[in-house]
Amino acid sequence: MQTKWTPYPWVCFSMCVGVMGTALASPLYPIYQQAWGLQPSHITQIFVAYMFGALASLLFLGRLTDRFGFMAVLRAGLILMTLGVGSSALAWDVPSFSVCRFIIGVASGMITTSASVGMTRLNNKGDLQRAAATTSLTIAFGFGLGPVVGGLMAQWVPAPLTTAYLPSLALGLLAIYALFQLRLPEQPSPSGTAAPRFSFKDVQPALSQPRKPFVRHYALGCMAAFSAFGMFSLFASLAPSFMEHMVPWHGPAVSGLSIGIILFLSAIVQLIARPYATKGVAIGGFFALMACNLLLLLNTFAGSPWLFALCVVATAAGHGMCNLAGMSIVNKVSKPASRTGLLSTYLIVGYLGTIVPILGLGWLSDAIGLTRALIVFCICLGLLTAFLGAMCMRARVLPIPRQ
Repeated sequence: MQTKWTPYPWVCFSMCVGVMGTALASPLYPIYQQAWGLQPSHITQIFVAYMFGALASLLFLGRLTDRFGFMAVLRAGLILMTLGVGSSALAWDVPSFSVCRFIIGVASGMITTSASVGMTRLNNKGDLQRAAATTSLTIAFGFGLGPVVGGLMAQWVPAPLTTAYLPSLALGLLAIYALFQLRLPEQPSPSGTAAPRFSFKDVQPALSQPRKPFVRHYALGCMAAFSAFGMFSLFASLAPSFMEHMVPWHGPAVSGLSIGIILFLSAIVQLIARPYATKGVAIGGFFALMACNLLLLLNTFAGSPWLFALCVVATAAGHGMCNLAGMSIVNKVSKPASRTGLLSTYLIVGYLGTIVPILGLGWLSDAIGLTRALIVFCICLGLLTAFLGAMCMRARVLPIPRQ
């Protein structure tokens, strides 16, 4: 007997639960480090394995939603995510855990893409801006909920490397069950056929560049994502390791809460900054990221919890404003026919921001120590964001092209 389930809230729930598993492991990294005798480079490699999975999903699976419909892809993504989370609880070394994180990355890309499309299509009021805001908040809440729950479980529950994954696993099973109970309004299949066939064209990367007058603006938007993703990844991968010298409280609950707070505050900043001009938001975002790097650099010597709190707030502000400005620029420089390719390129540059700097930081930490490597990271990213902020100040106001 089929029960009538309302699709929209369950798609929101599924997206939240799906992305919850992505950052859940962040507060657990020091425990893995101690249990397996890992170096900082091992932690960054495990973290980057997820990003490679998300990047592969974005490059090769982005068209599946258009081909087979968002519900089929969302179900497959959630099943894959639940398998990845369950396997993470059973991982025994770096290679096995890295494979689990790669699977979670692939699933994350499938979930965010398909659920975003689904939430837009199921929005009964037809307000696309409201649907976009709901999507952004749902993603931020899910990402933030993961490290908070994982950190709290690891702090007070025995066998944290296994039990910390149980809440996400249980919610994932509930979301899968709910999605298979949903019955959507009848629509023609995206490909125009009753049973679309899978072809090589469906997994070809769809990358593009904007029209010539907007290349500089688009490049600044992509670098906004690169900078924001890179700064957040520093906290998500190595914050539990360097926080012990900066705050008097220790443990996975503290690091998990700090990572969650960045994402929660980032979502609030995006809501507040939404009515303001894109140029001003981008400038504010770049200089906020410059400020957080400066504060973190100072705090490597001062070890002040207040400076660290200011650094977290500045990171959240920069993360929120840079992401908002970057997405706004993509929407302004693209036409409907080119939007998917430009968005894919934008996100790929953002994911590269999580891969290249963090891998470099991990390898440098092995050579000269985490503190010195952190100083180099803050100087490089601080100078980069200051330069990008100055470039934004010199850029002309971006007109909205005709569609």
